Amino acid sequence: MELFASSTTLTPIPVADGELAFLPQLPLPWPNDQILRRLVEETAWRAETVVVYGKRHLQPRLTAWHGDAAYTYSGLRLEPLPFTPLLQAIRGAVEEATGHHFNSVLLNYYRNGRDSMGMHSDDEPELGPRPVIASVSFGQARTFVLRHKRTKQTVKLDLTDGSLLLMAGVLQHNWLHGINKSARPLGARVNLTFRYIG
Repeated sequence: MELFASSTTLTPIPVADGELAFLPQLPLPWPNDQILRRLVEETAWRAETVVVYGKRHLQPRLTAWHGDAAYTYSGLRLEPLPFTPLLQAIRGAVEEATGHHFNSVLLNYYRNGRDSMGMHSDDEPELGPRPVIASVSFGQARTFVLRHKRTKQTVKLDLTDGSLLLMAGVLQHNWLHGINKSARPLGARVNLTFRYIG
C-alpha cells in the first residue's frame, strides 16, 4: 500500500492508540538542500549528555532548542534560543499544513549513519496530555521506527527530504519511536520537531 502518495495535504496513517499523518513535501519557498545547508551552518549545535537508566550518555547526534520556554527530558534541561527567521518561516509552513500552533522546536542533526535516536516517547508533562508534535526532515532519508508499548507492534516509515510527520492524540502515551544507527554510509540529516510547551 502506498502511504506516501504525492499530496499537498496530510495523509492519515492508520495506527491503533494514536494519530499519525504524513505530508511528502512541506511547501517552502526555498529548495530543501538550501534549507539543510542553512540549518547546519546557522544553528548553534550542542553535544548534550542525557541520563538513561541512571547512567549519563553523550547523545549520538547534535541538538538545539529554540522557543518560548525551557524543556526538560532525560535529566537534561534545555534553555531556549529565540526563533531565527528561517525557523519562523518553517514553523509558519508547519502551522498552515497542520492547523496547530507551536511555540518551540527541537532540532536534531544526524551527521551520518552512526548518529541515532533511542526509542522514547515525547510525553513530558509540559507537553500536555495529548501532545501534538510535527516532525520535519531535511537531507538524508532515515527510517523512523514506532513500537507499541503493550502490543509491541512495529511501524516503520521513511522520513524523506522535506517531509512532515504529524504525531497527535494519545500516540506518545502508547508508542515509542526512534531512529536506528545504520551500517551503511549515510549523508547528513536535520530533523525539526515542533511542539507546544504549555
